Amino acid sequence: MGTQVNTTPKTALVTGSSSGIGFEVARRFLEAGWNVLLNGRNERRLREAAQALGHPRQLEAVAGPTSERTTGASLVRAARERFGGIDLLVNNAGEFAPKAFLDVTDEEFERYLSANLRGTYFTTQAVVRAMIEQGRGGCIVNISTVLVDHAIGSVPASAPLATKGAIRALTIVLAAELAPQRIRVNAVAPGFIRTPLLDGADPGPLAAAALVKRIGDVQDVSGAVYYLAEAGYVTGHVLNVDGGFVTAR
Repeated sequence: MGTQVNTTPKTALVTGSSSGIGFEVARRFLEAGWNVLLNGRNERRLREAAQALGHPRQLEAVAGPTSERTTGASLVRAARERFGGIDLLVNNAGEFAPKAFLDVTDEEFERYLSANLRGTYFTTQAVVRAMIEQGRGGCIVNISTVLVDHAIGSVPASAPLATKGAIRALTIVLAAELAPQRIRVNAVAPGFIRTPLLDGADPGPLAAAALVKRIGDVQDVSGAVYYLAEAGYVTGHVLNVDGGFVTAR
């Protein structure tokens, strides 16, 4: 008798997937045959994203802020009820905007802590508990930024970058802690990527900062996320997707 191959699709949860990088990551996994659970804070935008992506048999959507523990619980429950479990978490939800250090208010600092760090931390807790209960391991990919390694004066963003730096540290710590449960934890650190966040920005200097002399596309990031999801011998790694902006200068 031949060896039986498990053809059951894997399931990915992508937070912040109503637009931009998260939307393209969801598309990449859907086209590869994965089930995908979308998440975003705005229910209307999330429904529109689901309609634009198609693949209704492979797709589910749950609205809610990831900074609230109840959202993580709802996402895990939806993954179990619709697809039987969860194999990959992509922590993409977050906020980023430049502002001078001395101008950052208490409210703005707390917003970045909540949207970026709390959201990643609490959603990961919920998913890791589910992965351990499932007993088949899993994978987590966090989205950080290369500006944590190579800040530039023209993009003063101390508040969001402090939280993104914490996410990078969390990636490495969890890779070590969760390895016995066969859960791999990695991160993708994009450079300047063509998303709504760059609307109104002058693309010339941003493209010049990369060795390849262009701004990145969301497909560049989604390809890196997909690689890490499938790379079974890679954990605790931060993969720069920046056209050589940092390490190849």
